[in-house]
Amino acid sequence: MKKCSFFFFLAVLSLMTSCQKKEHKIEEEATFLVTTPLRLDTLVLKDYVGQVRSIQHIEIRALEKGYLQNIYVDEGQFVPKGKLMFQIMPVIYQAEMQKAQAEVNFVQLEYQNTKSLADSNIVSKNELALAKAKLDMAKADLALSKAHLDFTEVRAPFDGIMDRFQVRLGSLLDEGEFLTTLSDNSKMWVYFNVPEAEYLDYATRAKSKNPLDVQLRMANNELFDQGGKVETIEADFDNETGNIAFRATFPNPKRILRHGETGNILMPVSLKNALLIPQKATFEILDKKFVYVVDENSKVESRQITVGTELTHLYAVTSGLKEGEKILIEGLRKVRNKQKIKHKVEPPRKVLAELNQLFAE
Repeated sequence: MKKCSFFFFLAVLSLMTSCQKKEHKIEEEATFLVTTPLRLDTLVLKDYVGQVRSIQHIEIRALEKGYLQNIYVDEGQFVPKGKLMFQIMPVIYQAEMQKAQAEVNFVQLEYQNTKSLADSNIVSKNELALAKAKLDMAKADLALSKAHLDFTEVRAPFDGIMDRFQVRLGSLLDEGEFLTTLSDNSKMWVYFNVPEAEYLDYATRAKSKNPLDVQLRMANNELFDQGGKVETIEADFDNETGNIAFRATFPNPKRILRHGETGNILMPVSLKNALLIPQKATFEILDKKFVYVVDENSKVESRQITVGTELTHLYAVTSGLKEGEKILIEGLRKVRNKQKIKHKVEPPRKVLAELNQLFAE
């Protein structure tokens, strides 16, 4: 019985060994695709965090003190330029203007009488000049009182959207009290910070006077349907961050963008003589990127690379690879370091053209 068990064990062991050899043989006979890095000039969309601002965003404040008598608009409402928004109780200011008007009428009569006497040489020219000065002073007081009365009406200085009210009907207002804010959202400014090195690249490449075209990716990860242009660069760098602020202007005909939003500016940056490889040709170990390089003896060897810029489906490599070296682009999990493989070389331009169809491991 023991002898039979022994022979059965040998048969199973032989079968397992045969299967392993067969699998190993199949693995060695598999053909893997490899390619070479491609060196060319390309464009990459650099991503910068941006702050969205209205081209005009102001605080609306009371110019006179008094009770808030009427509110003619609502929060979030679009108001045209010149529309009456708030009315401060005008009774006192109306009385002051009526008093000033009465004073002007009285002094006007005095001046006319004095002028008649001066024309008849009854009074001197000095007395006429004094009467004229009193009339001018009365008219100035009238204009001042009228201005105070006009200030009880708060009107929109431009087309814009109302924000939240900071006061309510019947509130006692002080001069200069904050009422609300008004935003002109017909165009929007997006500010974003650019590192010094990238600013210098941009400045040296900016040969034409045409503004740089940019795009805005909104908080919902969708692209804004209007393109923007970089029209302004601030004068000074921030010494703490080493950045300088760019300002892009976007038309906002549908009023989708609002003051205070955030988004990401996508700015095209040219890469000169970049060494490009497919992202799928890389794997990570402890946050470091590696590729399998295939040597002249068809052996694969893992090698660490440094990625300078990430593009769609591609990496621009700054160190670790040379032009012309062969790298594995599929089956990365099926090979071992120093393993000899059978491979087929694909032209890099063909690989890049088919990236969307290739399976990304």
